Amino acid sequence: MNFREEFDSLGKKEVPADAYYGVQSLRAYENFQISGKKVHPEMIRSIAEIKMAAAIANRKAGVLTEQVANAIVQACKEILNGRFAEEFIVDSVQGGAGTSFNMNANEVIANRAIECLGGVKGDYSVVHPNDHVNCGQSTNDVYPSSGKIAIIRLLQKAITELNRLHKALLQKSEEYADVIKMGRTEMQDAVPISFGQVFNAYASAILRDRRRFSTAVEELLVLNMGGTAIGTGINAHEKYIKAVVPTLAEITTLPLVQAEDLVDATQNLDSFVYVSGIIKSCAITLSKMSNDLRLMSSGPRAGFEEINLAPKQNGSSIMPGKVNPVIPEVMSQIAFNVIGNDTTVTHAAEAGQLELNAFEPILFHCLLESIEMLTNGVRVFTNDCIKELTVNRTQCQEYLENSIGIVTALCPYIGYAKASSFAKKAMKENKSIRKIILEANIMDKDTLDKILNPVRMI
Repeated sequence: MNFREEFDSLGKKEVPADAYYGVQSLRAYENFQISGKKVHPEMIRSIAEIKMAAAIANRKAGVLTEQVANAIVQACKEILNGRFAEEFIVDSVQGGAGTSFNMNANEVIANRAIECLGGVKGDYSVVHPNDHVNCGQSTNDVYPSSGKIAIIRLLQKAITELNRLHKALLQKSEEYADVIKMGRTEMQDAVPISFGQVFNAYASAILRDRRRFSTAVEELLVLNMGGTAIGTGINAHEKYIKAVVPTLAEITTLPLVQAEDLVDATQNLDSFVYVSGIIKSCAITLSKMSNDLRLMSSGPRAGFEEINLAPKQNGSSIMPGKVNPVIPEVMSQIAFNVIGNDTTVTHAAEAGQLELNAFEPILFHCLLESIEMLTNGVRVFTNDCIKELTVNRTQCQEYLENSIGIVTALCPYIGYAKASSFAKKAMKENKSIRKIILEANIMDKDTLDKILNPVRMI
């Protein structure tokens, strides 16, 4: 392999001659063999957009020549078209508040821009990673802005999947609106409820989560670009500071705005904590729903047997014929991971000192993972669980008829105390409430049937 020699403040180092990354990327690669995962593709996309916007804004401000700015823009466009992904070599989890990723982008873009201008990779007299590609910028504003844009786009994908789940739940609500089941509180018989109400309640919860996701997107549209180091705007041209976010908004087609207080927007990460909390809330809703589905589908002969989940795979290596509720199970596992990631995000945001938080890399690593896993989970949950489940009408009717819980409907007619005594008698003698009341001869069959009509109760 051929090498070229590059220099940084630590000295010289050999870099593969055909590499678009440079010395600082290589040092970071060697330092941070941590997660085994490279920076998320959406962050690579967003940082390329940021570098493009910065080059255009600096060109307008007269800081970069037309030739250099256009070469940088060309390199960024090629990254956005999928080129050079393998040149982003740094680990997602890194020290230095994201400087390694920012420099990885600066070096790749600079070396490609050099080629566009007819130069040779590593000849930074043509286009320099810091002086030109990073002009008017700092990792302090580039990295969090890149993270915000990446998170916004993943949240938009999540919203699409939540909308699909909401629609699927509403369809199940309509399909089984006429099926009455026994509702339960604290795992004990309560009062009748329709499957229409059950699935509609799930749909309402998902709609609420989807609205929170939309609110989260709005929270993230505020960027600290133009703030450079710690939000002071040092080394950035005044015209650039004013132009960079509007230019970025045009490139990304997102309604991005510049923070009113760039210092605050640079040092505080509360917006990410807020977003992480919303993601966790949604994950908990989905896991609770999954718990319900596992219970209602338990059996098939010695459980609730109220619903049937589509069989997806063999459930045991030793028990023939066993089928497990694997889709709800994986949904809950995703929730457990999201909850853990939320704890990490919380600690990372809290641990920042003074004017900059050094722990954004782990924060973005966890947030992006949570959103992506949740989105994939919701898609699978919708397609392979909700859409395919069916309701066991016969079993639900049998439970309803034998339940003690329907005695609640008699309270307005015979009082709580007497209803309670009939419930105890039914339990002791293993008889239905209907039979106990008729044997007591306190009301006729037609009146009792009307009162205990499950449709009337709900």
